Amino acid sequence: MDLGLKDRVYVVTGATRGLGRASAEALLAEGAQVLVTGREEKSVAEAVAELGPGAAGLAADNTDPETPARLIAEARARFGGFDGILISVGGPAPGFAADNTDEQWAAAFDTVFLGAVRLARAAAATLGEGGVIGFVLSGSVHEPIPGLTISNGLRPGLAGFAKSLANDLGPRGVRVVGLLPSRIDTDRVRSLDALSGDADAARAANEATIPLRRYGTPEEFGRTAAFLLSPAASYLTGLMLPVDGGARAGF
Repeated sequence: MDLGLKDRVYVVTGATRGLGRASAEALLAEGAQVLVTGREEKSVAEAVAELGPGAAGLAADNTDPETPARLIAEARARFGGFDGILISVGGPAPGFAADNTDEQWAAAFDTVFLGAVRLARAAAATLGEGGVIGFVLSGSVHEPIPGLTISNGLRPGLAGFAKSLANDLGPRGVRVVGLLPSRIDTDRVRSLDALSGDADAARAANEATIPLRRYGTPEEFGRTAAFLLSPAASYLTGLMLPVDGGARAGF
């Protein structure tokens, strides 16, 4: 199946590792051109070198109000266009309600929530018909994850913003989609398992609750993201798609 991604231009934030990186790889494999971003110039340069032809990079801080305009301008300058963005940010600090500090909440709000809102608003202002804005969110949109109180608080609000934006942009032919990963085998998820004191036992317990009885791979997530961002998904908008091996059983 041809996803129609050849020569389309995307910005993928947080793309030096994890789910953002996997999504950039899948887009590139389908012929898209991708501007990858991350906080550190070194990690961005290394990612671009590893991703190969079709990739360019720009170090950027999502908490900087000037970042969205910079990224879109860079994509246009490098590739001659801008067709969509996948907004992926690192997970906020773990902890329970009594543990997280005001400083942790404020930092997470700037990066996870307000930074994402700014990126989406900037993209919305410039995308034309056929454009797409994607958010990498979390399964916590539907059900809180123990030990991730800040994420549990912010991700559902961001999903609500994304759905509102989908309604606003639909008449212009611009789509907005969200991906809700759960147990995908990334460094972040492995570190969360380790917090239990027995990472192997935690993983086994989690896998037992997943109908497919295993964690997903970053590649599986990336291919899902590439499809949702592609013209092949042209009638999908306002969708918050669990990528969780069936853990929510389709609800």
